[in-house]
Amino acid sequence: MRCTTTGRLACLGLMLALAPLSVRAGEVRIYVTDSGGDRIEAIDPASNRVVQAIGGIAMPHGVGFSPDGARVYVSNESKKVLDIIDRAGGRIIGEVPLSGRPNNIAVTPGGARVLVAIREGDGGLDVVDTATRRLVRTIPTHAALHNVYVTPDGSYAIAGSITGRKLIVFDLATDQPAWEVGFEAGVRPMAIEANPDGSARRIFVELSRLHGAAIVDFAARKEVGRITLPDLEFASDSERKSEITPSHGIAVAPDGRSLWIDSTLDNAVFAYALPDLRPLGHVALPVRQTPGQPPTGARPNWIAFTPDSKRLYISNTALDSVSVVDATAMKLVGVVPVGSMPKRNATLSLR
Repeated sequence: MRCTTTGRLACLGLMLALAPLSVRAGEVRIYVTDSGGDRIEAIDPASNRVVQAIGGIAMPHGVGFSPDGARVYVSNESKKVLDIIDRAGGRIIGEVPLSGRPNNIAVTPGGARVLVAIREGDGGLDVVDTATRRLVRTIPTHAALHNVYVTPDGSYAIAGSITGRKLIVFDLATDQPAWEVGFEAGVRPMAIEANPDGSARRIFVELSRLHGAAIVDFAARKEVGRITLPDLEFASDSERKSEITPSHGIAVAPDGRSLWIDSTLDNAVFAYALPDLRPLGHVALPVRQTPGQPPTGARPNWIAFTPDSKRLYISNTALDSVSVVDATAMKLVGVVPVGSMPKRNATLSLR
């Protein structure tokens, strides 16, 4: 195989996908979807390098895994399907037609089902049976959905709608909506804080035009407060007034001790202690310097943690890279080049 200079990155991706993937139990991979391209990549946190690239998925959105790590599930916006990938071989082995254009996905804890947020038309929550590889039902929502999550105990799914300006909680025992909370603006990424038994305690909800997050008490089924990120000096006054998504990307660390929130406006990620939400500080993200022009921020989009909570990986949509942040030292420790417009990412811990 010969690679030209201009095609080197794509050729490298093909070679990585075709190469045997030798992974031992206990190893971790951070998978990233390139929304502006046609592939997903796996980063090895031990080396902070891409060790696998899987192509042939135009406009990939959400990514998830079977419990044993043998299968990777990716929502494919261009074909309106859920792609099923053999992780070790790096190849697509099946696709499930969906009810409409998908956005993010969530896999139930036992791996029996993949839930897919449908953003097209009246929306809906598609339920895919992983054993039969079939769409078994679409739960009506009467609002296009953007992101979906499953509570750690597997009892509920939580989905958000930008156009419907609400989050919806689904009872997974009945596959029916249980309750919802409305907001004044569209619902974007969310994060779940769990109780010791895995049940949901609070939901942290990013909203359009909110530089921070709303706080929803799960038991009370209502909003109980808001987090407002402090303004730094990266964004101009006009940008602060016009930016629709000042915050996009939010996550609770696996150990449950901290909440991390991306700032699109100020090109940083902010940390808060849990459960008291005490500010811990922030970490500046990379910029691209172009002579004669203002610096281009990373436009952070999504956050994934290593299982030990020591590092977080943030997709830099505007810079075609992923930031590596040391959570303890509160500093940027690496930048991993990936494909075009990386957005969603997820952590796979191999057993």
